[in-house]
Amino acid sequence: MSAPDWPAPITDRLDGSGDLGGRTVTAIAVLLAFLLVVPLAWLFIQTATLGDQIPALLTSATTLAVLGRSVALVAAVTGASILVGVPLAVLTVQSNLPFKRFWTVAAALPLAVPSYLGAFAFISAFGPRGAFVDLLAPLGIEKIPSVFGFWGAVFVLTIYTYPYVFLTTRASLLSLDASLVEAARTLNAGRFEAFRRVTLPQIAPGIAAGALLVALYALADFGTPAFMRVQVFTQFIYSRFDAFQQGYAALLSLQLLAVTAVVLFLESRIGADDDGAYESRGNRGKFGFDLGVFRYPAMLLPAGIGLLAVGLPIGIFTAWLFRPGTGLASDGMAFEWAFAANSVQVAVLAAVASLVVALPIGLRGANADSRLSRLAERAPYVGYATPGIVLALALLWFTLDVAPVVYRNYGIPLLVFAYVVRFSSQAVGSIRTSVLQVDSRLHEAARTLGRSRLQTFRAVTLPLIVPGVATGAALVFLTTMKELPATLMLRPLGFETLVTHIWSVRETGAYGQAAIPALVLVVISALSMGVILHQEQRT
Repeated sequence: MSAPDWPAPITDRLDGSGDLGGRTVTAIAVLLAFLLVVPLAWLFIQTATLGDQIPALLTSATTLAVLGRSVALVAAVTGASILVGVPLAVLTVQSNLPFKRFWTVAAALPLAVPSYLGAFAFISAFGPRGAFVDLLAPLGIEKIPSVFGFWGAVFVLTIYTYPYVFLTTRASLLSLDASLVEAARTLNAGRFEAFRRVTLPQIAPGIAAGALLVALYALADFGTPAFMRVQVFTQFIYSRFDAFQQGYAALLSLQLLAVTAVVLFLESRIGADDDGAYESRGNRGKFGFDLGVFRYPAMLLPAGIGLLAVGLPIGIFTAWLFRPGTGLASDGMAFEWAFAANSVQVAVLAAVASLVVALPIGLRGANADSRLSRLAERAPYVGYATPGIVLALALLWFTLDVAPVVYRNYGIPLLVFAYVVRFSSQAVGSIRTSVLQVDSRLHEAARTLGRSRLQTFRAVTLPLIVPGVATGAALVFLTTMKELPATLMLRPLGFETLVTHIWSVRETGAYGQAAIPALVLVVISALSMGVILHQEQRT
């Protein structure tokens, strides 16, 4: 009996040309990936203008201080996020915590609030002349410890980034083979011993994946450290650019990219030994532990974090709406609904453009059979790992040197392109995962019914990957709405969005004028999170 004729990869069934179809999609994927990363080359060109100054600038006391502070911030935020995210994941998956579904949504919801808005709210609540200080004044307490500085930034970043660890760890726990833990318990291993020796090694790749996202976010964040008055790489690069020190700014950008590469390397080493991780043998989610008398007190952890991360900003922004005399409309700080329309416009354009880019890359990546196709799949992640301010500088110099007409006349397309470079990898990953879950036998059944290869793709594959496409689009839309540095630096003259208006309000101190845009941004981001969580529930 002859060997079975296994179905060809999905991308080889898009047209009638056999392998040519796969090669065509690979060529498109490679071209798109190349376009996404080529602007970064201009950082090297700008750095080269420094010549012999490069070693002295790299080893200067100021540069080393900023480097050490940035690395320390990343390490502290990542460690704190693990300490918060992992226990929350265990509580909502493996314990008998009451109302687990509610607390799962509540624990993920801080992702809907941009961290710089959280910093804005914390300063208004706990800063000098803040709402909390006003409440304590009748008690004779006129001063509280400053919220500004390194540890203030660590705290704010942690409560808005821990959901990355929470969600990835939770996914690992849901796919954990519970029989392994039960076997350890039957061998007289205690609850914590079983967790340390069995559960933790199984979910380590998930924890590492979430920690990587936290580290990249903390390293690239621009608004939160600026609000909390901590000078890290992103602020220092922006200040050098403002001072017309383009070469120095490019050098610092490359140094920041080098730190990013180190973070990626460390995560790859931690997540490399993942034998057995994410495997399921049909016994998922059955193991649990009883919290006993701590069952209801344990709800204080997600409740407290949710109130701080979501309740406090919403309360502060709502209070601003009803505070008289806080706005400075005469100084041009009045909010206009056109700002919200502009934000939604560019976010929708970025989501659509990212799907156009991600679809061929994700399809080919799901059936990667060559180094070239694997390279095309991984290339967009370079853009995601590139901090927004670094990407903005690279695109500015690239367009000014190569195509100045683009910078002068096509500001919106340039801004959308920056978003696509930065966030299209989110859509690539979502689409690739969805394609891998499609049963190839369905395509063969459609072919036996006389459908062409392209008709089969439209009738079978596309409907099945729609949830992944929707999730990818929602992720791009959400992150685009919140992106600050790229929007701030690449927007056309006079083009205001929610985030740029909030930034302007923060610089002038007209906090009352930030109430409406902040609430609108939170609501839109929450709706995007709702789409993402809905797709997770469907799968």
